[in-house]
Amino acid sequence: MIQFSNVSKHYGNKNLYSNASFQLNPGEKVGLVGPNGAGKTTIFRLLVGEERPDEGQVVCPDKVTVGYFSQNIEDMQGRSVLDEVKSAAGDLSQIEARLPELEAKMCEPLDDEEMSQVLEEYGQLQSEFESRGGYDLSARASEIITGLGFHPDFHHRPTESFSGGWKMRIALAKILLINPDVLLMDEPTNHLDLESIVWLESWLQQFKGALLMTSHDREFMNRLVTKIFEVAHQTLTVYGGNYDFYEKEREIRKTQLIAAAKRQEEMLAKEEEFIARFAARASHAAQVQSRVKKIEKIERIEVPQEEKAIQFNWPEPPRSGDEVFKFNGLTKVYKLDDGKELKVFENLTGLVKRLDRIAVTGVNGAGKSTLLKIVTGQIEPTSGTYQLGASVKLGYFSQNSLDVLNKNNTIVEEVHGRFPTQDLGFIRNLLGAFKFSGDEVEKKISVLSGGEKSRVVLATILAQPVNFLVLDEPTNHLDIQSREVLLDAVKNFPGTVMVVSHDRHFLRQTTTRVFHLDHKELHVYDGTWDEYQERISK
Repeated sequence: MIQFSNVSKHYGNKNLYSNASFQLNPGEKVGLVGPNGAGKTTIFRLLVGEERPDEGQVVCPDKVTVGYFSQNIEDMQGRSVLDEVKSAAGDLSQIEARLPELEAKMCEPLDDEEMSQVLEEYGQLQSEFESRGGYDLSARASEIITGLGFHPDFHHRPTESFSGGWKMRIALAKILLINPDVLLMDEPTNHLDLESIVWLESWLQQFKGALLMTSHDREFMNRLVTKIFEVAHQTLTVYGGNYDFYEKEREIRKTQLIAAAKRQEEMLAKEEEFIARFAARASHAAQVQSRVKKIEKIERIEVPQEEKAIQFNWPEPPRSGDEVFKFNGLTKVYKLDDGKELKVFENLTGLVKRLDRIAVTGVNGAGKSTLLKIVTGQIEPTSGTYQLGASVKLGYFSQNSLDVLNKNNTIVEEVHGRFPTQDLGFIRNLLGAFKFSGDEVEKKISVLSGGEKSRVVLATILAQPVNFLVLDEPTNHLDIQSREVLLDAVKNFPGTVMVVSHDRHFLRQTTTRVFHLDHKELHVYDGTWDEYQERISK
């Protein structure tokens, strides 16, 4: 369907890839993976014609419809959410608006010629509208935007009243509505909550076309893709299977490559030793020249330099009391600007016990973040009581935590400022554990991405002797490797954890209890994430 043949692409002196090739076939679902800056987004831009290869060619048949969801969204204003999504269907939405106009005109007193023209136009448009699925256009658009988290009350709100994250969902809905032959998706789960991710996953499983996507959500990738394209070390490598298979297969191939490189190195050493020993002997001149030519023709096996994993010894926190946080009858009501009240939840009662790993779940707007803010003392409940346990040392992460970083500091200055008594070796080791190595630690906070800022804040929280971690969407904007670093840190954390996250892999690996907020009430489930999923599915 789409051919990516011997493509080379570079920017200035930076070479992204040379002679990269792959084929995207009808119905295939493929994950595109690789480190930041390797050129994943550039591949999407090459496929849709926004950029051209320096060498090679990208071939996409004219009859193939391509839908591309990127992190760059166009300006949206002047339409409701529903109308904005329907606009993706092109003139189909215009036909939908024109048909009622013609129906109204047919009720007017017209002469025979005018009536004939109206009937002819109406017949043509109605036939086209029906054949292209126009009569269920509104229903399909409503289903998609509801699945992506928009309450039906919001379908007719103007798009300009929504934040950038919600506009991302609108842009995603528009791509899904057109149901293209090929779907290109650059981080589609960013800005989605868990329920919306599950809905999108189900939609894509039913999708008949070809799919090529990047995602930081390991579980999302595992459930959808059957092939992986890896962009790394200036080349593109194809793997069969999902992300878990790719990870294992990559390690196997790396081990085999190292072994082959070692065998080649030993062989070359023997050849060079022979040449050095007999180079001056005329009796061996022919053999020496033969071996010199042999060595010159050999293509040297290069083992790509991999980033070394740095182990960091997290500080041992003091032991907290057995009851870490107790709350009874918690109710939270917000006063809105128009004088109305919004009740988030009411009469919540529960207990967080020492060494619990609690996942806080619920649909968007159920009050998950609000509960965590009460737990951490960021806000007060409208009514009810709560108590932090004895000897509890609390560490709290939210997206707002990023705002406390001093944008004028370098990474190492910012972290050293939090641990002034520690030497630079400790600071560099801490940052290395969170994938900041070498000169990277000298980058200014002001130029960091959201994911990099999250890693800086998480490093400073986890390196303190806290015994109660409260994490609100800690994996947002983190790539899969950074999520694994955080996951390992949390798994080895010798205290209590309370977390809101839409990363199911993270929750599966850490959860021992679930606090589920539903219809303003709290339901407590004891057990792992998988046990919780099994109970609610019955």
